[in-house]
Amino acid sequence: MEIKVIPAKPEQLKKKPADESKLGFGDIFTDHMFLMDYEKGKGWMNPRIEPYKNLSLDPAAMVLHYGQEVFEGLKAYRGKDGSLYLFRPRDNFVRMNRSALRVCMPEVDPDFGMAALKKLILLDKDWIPKSKGTSLYIRPTMIAVEPHLGVRPARTYLFYIIIGPVGAYYKEGLNPVKIYVEDQYVRAALGGLGEAKTVANYAASLLAAEEAKEKGFTQVLWLDAKERKFVEEVGTMNMFFVIGDEVITAPLTGSILPGITRDSVIRIVRKWGKKMSERSLSIDEVIEAARRGTLKEAFGTGTAAVISPVGQITYKGSDYTVAGGKMGDLSLNLYNEIVAIQYGEKEDPYGWREEIR
Repeated sequence: MEIKVIPAKPEQLKKKPADESKLGFGDIFTDHMFLMDYEKGKGWMNPRIEPYKNLSLDPAAMVLHYGQEVFEGLKAYRGKDGSLYLFRPRDNFVRMNRSALRVCMPEVDPDFGMAALKKLILLDKDWIPKSKGTSLYIRPTMIAVEPHLGVRPARTYLFYIIIGPVGAYYKEGLNPVKIYVEDQYVRAALGGLGEAKTVANYAASLLAAEEAKEKGFTQVLWLDAKERKFVEEVGTMNMFFVIGDEVITAPLTGSILPGITRDSVIRIVRKWGKKMSERSLSIDEVIEAARRGTLKEAFGTGTAAVISPVGQITYKGSDYTVAGGKMGDLSLNLYNEIVAIQYGEKEDPYGWREEIR
């Protein structure tokens, strides 16, 4: 399919941010967006890039009533020489298709999705910030647009991509965050939507996250739904713990998101010759390690923050300091390694970096 491009008129162009230190995250969007329609029996059609605008939906659009929506998050980076890069972008389209199948939505061809994404970025490439730690955030999204009230998969869908310049996801930056261990609410259970990047997965986390925020915490650490015993992930990141000489993260059993940064960290840690375990880890083991002083580090991983060190864990009213409240050596080394690959500042032995041309 040929992608039709309708450039924004001069009066439709937005003013670009003057101060990149104040970009924030998720509030600024570029001049254009990509859209494509789907109809059951006909497939995907009418791919186009248009000026950024509001969507027009029927009030009975099924996404509004039954939650058929999936999305992804990835970034484009501007290297020191001006080159533009993506980090493992095809993995995002593969994961999006897995999410789509889980909620009975059509798949998007990864090669076509990549072509559309690159075309959109190149059109709005002047929006990609230049300052250290900044990037262009990319949000591919698919929604059910058929107007129908009745619980069944929709017959028509809209796929679109919006992009925008961003700074740090957390205001703390690389300063350690405080996390609250949630043992009352449940985010996801085995057999549910935990491994899919879909709206309901995130809606389930909001109340606990807000209550934790009111108590002064940045994020919630979720426990398993059955026993409230084993650590899973935080609201926007996968979690890693360093206990003794072992680096540990929860296994992909179906209730946590298979993070692309998570996978990158696992592969790097193993390449560095460290003991890397994907195993069930109880919160009791974490707390006991903190008490004994063998909990060396804890950190989250995700596209938005890359690596977010944890300086304090609070569980059942008790606070436990991690790594002296500072960023640990492994966390820092992983951050530097991944970011250097993303911005084209070092060799990429994994084949993760893809230049946009």
